[in-house]
Amino acid sequence: MLTLAYPWLLAVLPLPLAVRWLVPAYRNRQEGLRVPFLDRLARISGQTPATGAVVRRGRWWHTLAVSVIWLCVVAALVRPQWLEPPVNRTIPMRDMMLVIDLSGSMETKDFTDAEGKTADRLTAVKQVLDDFLSRRKGDRVGLIVFGNAAFVQVPFTQDLEVCRELLGETRVGMAGPKTALGDAIGLAITVEEKADTPEKVVIALTDGNDTGSQVPPEQAAGVAKDKGIVIHTISVGDPKAAGEDKLDEEALTRVASVTGGLYSHAGNRAELESIYRRLDSLPTRPAQVISQRPRRDLFHWPLAAGLGVGFLASLVALWPARRPAE
Repeated sequence: MLTLAYPWLLAVLPLPLAVRWLVPAYRNRQEGLRVPFLDRLARISGQTPATGAVVRRGRWWHTLAVSVIWLCVVAALVRPQWLEPPVNRTIPMRDMMLVIDLSGSMETKDFTDAEGKTADRLTAVKQVLDDFLSRRKGDRVGLIVFGNAAFVQVPFTQDLEVCRELLGETRVGMAGPKTALGDAIGLAITVEEKADTPEKVVIALTDGNDTGSQVPPEQAAGVAKDKGIVIHTISVGDPKAAGEDKLDEEALTRVASVTGGLYSHAGNRAELESIYRRLDSLPTRPAQVISQRPRRDLFHWPLAAGLGVGFLASLVALWPARRPAE
């Protein structure tokens, strides 16, 4: 399809005509004929001398050549382009919803990373997810955060850098101090129902100590099973912790087993690898993405045509005129 990058430049097409009509012609005042008896000659001939101008008219081919050159220049200025058909790229895609715990217990510093450093539980979650998101090229990922209530932080998107940025901005307690894991699973079910993927996956990263849900986590997991949603749970923290900071591994294991998912501890790299392998084996859905629509510039064709017409006009002007035979 032919298109113009700067169609507004077509407005300059009538510019030469406007200049010709509006701008006065150049005048050079001089006497055309000097004779001492001009007045007498005028009376005898019955003519009256008057001022005027002699304008040399160009030949018709000269006017035509200049007009064609101007049209070619304007045609090059508007930058004609040939718009190619859209280039479609079919890529496999999975939809995965991440459910992140931001309750008060997530600031407990009882997680030891691979380097042996102690960090709070939310920092551990961010470390695990950074590794997870680096493996999810081409997949769509969503983000739900929860405390007293659950909120969609990032809807399903392929922009994993946005997920990382918004995850990095999360803070403990920003959704409330309590842990409403069951309500977060319920919100994830609502979001996943709108997805058209063959396999629906939820990954919950929490300490599992539910203290504020209206719906118990196991009951919410049963609803997820009926909807065909698989929940993988990842616990964060010290299994020996007690009280409000207790790590409820039993509850997370039951939630995962009800839906056919896997449970692992964030500090156990082997168990995390098993979840990653399970996710990599999930069936994908094809998604057509228009990556680009190529454009080919064509301005050089009218520009070359204008140069060619100008060159031919110059040759004709330099060609010696034929004189009639005497």
